[in-house]
Amino acid sequence: MRNMIMLALAVTTSLAAAQTVRVGMAYDTGGKADKSFNQSAYEGASRAAKQLGIQTKDFEPSSAVPNIQGVRAFAKDGTKLTIGVGFANNESVTTVAKENPNLYFGLIDDVSAAKNVASLVFNEEQGSYLVGYLAGMNSSTGVVGFVGGMDIPLIHKFEAGYTAGVKAANPKARVVAQYVGTTPDAWNNPAKAKEIAASMRGRGADIIFAAAGGSGGGVVDYVRQTQCLKAAQLPSGVKFSSDNFKNVAKSSGYKAACAGNTRPMFFIGVDSNQNYLGDFDKNPATMNHGLTSMLKRVDNAVYALISDVKADKFKGGERRFGLKDGGVGYAVDQYNKALISSAQVAKVEAVKAQIISGAIKVPTK
Repeated sequence: MRNMIMLALAVTTSLAAAQTVRVGMAYDTGGKADKSFNQSAYEGASRAAKQLGIQTKDFEPSSAVPNIQGVRAFAKDGTKLTIGVGFANNESVTTVAKENPNLYFGLIDDVSAAKNVASLVFNEEQGSYLVGYLAGMNSSTGVVGFVGGMDIPLIHKFEAGYTAGVKAANPKARVVAQYVGTTPDAWNNPAKAKEIAASMRGRGADIIFAAAGGSGGGVVDYVRQTQCLKAAQLPSGVKFSSDNFKNVAKSSGYKAACAGNTRPMFFIGVDSNQNYLGDFDKNPATMNHGLTSMLKRVDNAVYALISDVKADKFKGGERRFGLKDGGVGYAVDQYNKALISSAQVAKVEAVKAQIISGAIKVPTK
């Protein structure tokens, strides 16, 4: 009898293991620890592993190993769902999906023609409009910057929405835009992004939005080093027109470096909430240099897709995430709540409602 019970338990355990959903994550350039786009996808998969009891396995590409090898390895192993993070994975995911019609696939930031691929795309321009609106209200010079990663239509959506938001808040404002490069290396070149940030400050930009993946770290580093703009260093035709942050508590280091007629410099984060990266003195009570972050909830999209597969409700085709369903947004937390007043939040929320209702149509290029 005891042997029969042990056998039954062994069979039950074996069946449970066999029924565990396995998910393969094929990341984009920069890897899952880029503090931005890839990391958001990783966090969604990790949450699914904890809450849904699924198993995940990661593939991070190198220049010597193309992503199709990683995607194909997942399929060969019988992985039920493989998610390609980033538009660059479209060809790999589509090819392997067609080879394995009995398996499920996900693709982030592009649309696949394969029927067994769920294509997760976002209205990045909508979230970018909101952070642009905040930049337009808070720029002390009326000049703000946009640093794009790879010069492609996807990132043009970020720029278009950001520019429109800036102009809506301050019609006289000027947006200076530049891209890191035209190849995938543009996502992981912080040194180049740092150079671009320096040139933008030289043109009077005091707020810079970086939609550049891992390269965005270069913008953060530049803001950390400079902290502020000085009146004596402003270019011809640019002057301080506001001082929204004069009453925000500042560290002794900031006061020493930015004495006199100066204004603070800020970055705007992207994809994940990067506000904490602007806490240069490790004290949230003093002024933070991350004005806000444009949230692109890749984590929620990944979690939702895995949840569908877990429940045997997978559906291929395009799935779009925007302001209406919380797919994009902006971040207010302990790090920037002193920077953005409740009155400004109310204005941004009113704009958000108008975008959702269709009263404001945000451009994509």
